[in-house]
Amino acid sequence: MDGRRELGEFLKARRSQVRPEDIGLATYGDQRRVPGLRREELALLAGISPSYYSRLERAESTNASPEVLDAIAGALGLDGPARQHLHALAGAPRRRSPRRAAPERVTPAVAHLVSALGDVPVVVLGRRSDVLAWNRTGHALYAGHLDPDAPRRAAGRPNMARLVFLDAHTRDLYADWPAKAAAVVGSLRLAGGRHPDDAELAALVGELTVKSDDFASLWADHRLKTGLVAVYAMHHPLVGALEVTQQTLQAEQGQQVVVATAEPGSPSQTALALLAHAVASVGPVGPVGPVRPIPVAPASHPEQTVR
Repeated sequence: MDGRRELGEFLKARRSQVRPEDIGLATYGDQRRVPGLRREELALLAGISPSYYSRLERAESTNASPEVLDAIAGALGLDGPARQHLHALAGAPRRRSPRRAAPERVTPAVAHLVSALGDVPVVVLGRRSDVLAWNRTGHALYAGHLDPDAPRRAAGRPNMARLVFLDAHTRDLYADWPAKAAAVVGSLRLAGGRHPDDAELAALVGELTVKSDDFASLWADHRLKTGLVAVYAMHHPLVGALEVTQQTLQAEQGQQVVVATAEPGSPSQTALALLAHAVASVGPVGPVGPVRPIPVAPASHPEQTVR
């Protein structure tokens, strides 16, 4: 990934999303050739020269100071993750070609955490959203149609971004699939800012851009819809409708421990318990065999989605 070009594209995309009327800028009915703010208007709001801002956006300069970046972030109305991403793009080291990183492995501390959580659904993701590990309930909740032993094979690990955008089972799993898709894209974009020389990450983004129009549209939008806690309504083929709170714990070496829970005493908690019971007899390796759906009571509260 060319960090300088990424910075320019990010600035241009986010500038196009700021409407003049939202920031009290008078337009006097003028006809705008492009959506959002003009470069000169953004530079004025940030308190920097239009020519300097134009150089940043045209990928001709990346030597912006943290103070300038904060001023631009404020003018664009960027939230915490988007602001951090802007700083990462501007300060990322440049290399002539991406480098191939060593295969990721679950650290001992993360492995102990997964074991300690017992039947609570857990999935461990690497920085490119590769599934590095999952427990039996986590596998059953998110990808019961896949070989549960797949994360142990580095060359054929499932990838959560691929599943969300290219796998019909995963797409049907989420009642509000667009919210999940936006969160996945946001996580990949943050990873790209932190690791601009990751060849496999660049290849993943390229693959998804070609294979999924939805991904290409979200990636070009440059929004960063992320969050460490998200609530998703799901349509699970085994236990039916349920609502889970997905919490992402940041672990060492950039690994993410994704834990799914449900509101205590809710039908969703019962559904998760039934799911854990259904897979309790399945061994740690080998594919999950077909299991008939388990009837559960419908949820007594409306579905929630992440906003």
